[in-house]
Amino acid sequence: MDTKGVNYMMYNPQLDTFICVVEAGSFSKAADKLYISAPAVIKQINSLENSLNLQLFERTHRGLVVTEAGKSLYQDAKYLIQYSKESLIRAQNAMNHNDEIIRVGISPMTPPEIFVELWPKIQEIYPDMKFKLITFENTPENAREILANMGQNIDVIAGIFDKTMLEFRGCDGTEISREPFCVAVSIHHRLAKKEKITLDDLAGENLMAM
Repeated sequence: MDTKGVNYMMYNPQLDTFICVVEAGSFSKAADKLYISAPAVIKQINSLENSLNLQLFERTHRGLVVTEAGKSLYQDAKYLIQYSKESLIRAQNAMNHNDEIIRVGISPMTPPEIFVELWPKIQEIYPDMKFKLITFENTPENAREILANMGQNIDVIAGIFDKTMLEFRGCDGTEISREPFCVAVSIHHRLAKKEKITLDDLAGENLMAM
């Protein structure tokens, strides 16, 4: 099977060129990376903008500027391409009728360590079970898309979820562990020497939470 050809049928290949232009910063640099001419790159981008009825770049005398529409498409396009490729793999796996593979979604924010720790116990119960790691970019848009389609491309993700959010997204969860909340502060901070803190201790503080 020519998998590359099938992939191209599932999404517009001009998205690859668009992503390359955004990351390269110019048509000419993108052309060098893609081993095609700059006019060919420009033609593809113009065609993509026309088909989407969107302006993805502003052409200025200083160079290319990605528009807000372009920035939005850039974030989604990377996921679309990845999802398309994984969809093809999923279809190929369906042909093999292999029900013994669990597809685990992983990202820098949702690392696979918890599954590594559980693996010996799972193998004792299901010796034929296998894990397949599916990488994804952890953006709010991707997270909503993955949770809304759980079981289609990704079967399970380890993370911090609450019951309300799971119900809202139509998912189910199993509690694996409960972890304490920790706060990192400067050694000179008023809370630095405390072993435990309360919500009252945090009053007036600015916090960054994952």
